[in-house]
Amino acid sequence: MKKSQRHNVLPGFGLTLGYTIFYLCLIVLIPLSALVFKTATMSWGDFVAAVTAPRVVASYKVTFGAALLAAAINALFGVLVAWVLVRYRFPGKKLVDALVDLPFALPTAVAGITLASVYAPNGWIGKWLEPHGIKVAYTPLGILVAMIFIGLPFVVRTVQPVLEELEAELEEAAACLGANRWQTFRRVLFPVMLPSILTGFALSFARAVGEYGSIIFIAGNMPMVSEITPLLIITKLEQYDYAGATAIASVMLLASFVMLFAVNLLQKWSRRFAG
Repeated sequence: MKKSQRHNVLPGFGLTLGYTIFYLCLIVLIPLSALVFKTATMSWGDFVAAVTAPRVVASYKVTFGAALLAAAINALFGVLVAWVLVRYRFPGKKLVDALVDLPFALPTAVAGITLASVYAPNGWIGKWLEPHGIKVAYTPLGILVAMIFIGLPFVVRTVQPVLEELEAELEEAAACLGANRWQTFRRVLFPVMLPSILTGFALSFARAVGEYGSIIFIAGNMPMVSEITPLLIITKLEQYDYAGATAIASVMLLASFVMLFAVNLLQKWSRRFAG
């Protein structure tokens, strides 16, 4: 008797693979190829001059510096939020858990306008900070606040499942062996959580680097001070400097590939660590 074959709901491998490759080419590969081909029309000297101009370098510092700091802050407070949601019961817990995903659902322009209104000198929070000389809206600090807002869910949702799988018996065993709370966290819990924390950090950093809509409304967008790289690309396009825009976009694309590679390595390490 012939061995029975497994029944598949979707069509055969060849047809589904063809649709997959076609879809990826149409949505991802063709636009990225157009970006690379447009950049290739520039000479090497023009390319270097375009991506190393003082204004462009200043935007790199603002974008990557603020994104790195925002991801570090999210890595710390994201773990705290995930810990509270997993380990404690309190009224309104489901509502708080749903609010964590708000940056995913909220349009970026709405988020930017809301943050700018709240942290403006006459806003709900800004009016309390202004007397102390702390200006958030229309400053680099506003960029940091916007990046923290849109990056926090990545850390929380990455760490939360790991905490849910941790058994309370591990902490009880450590306490029985004489470990205090800090030792239990540092030697028992933190090593297990570290891969997911690093993954959430990388995802938060990657999202912050490419963010545009929620930042431009609160940043102030002053060249050499509070101008992010995505906004500079838009400015180049509005000035019909397509080659300069694609050159800067190529640098951002390369940075995106590096971050994607890092995230994949962290996820691979996390699976190996869990195994």
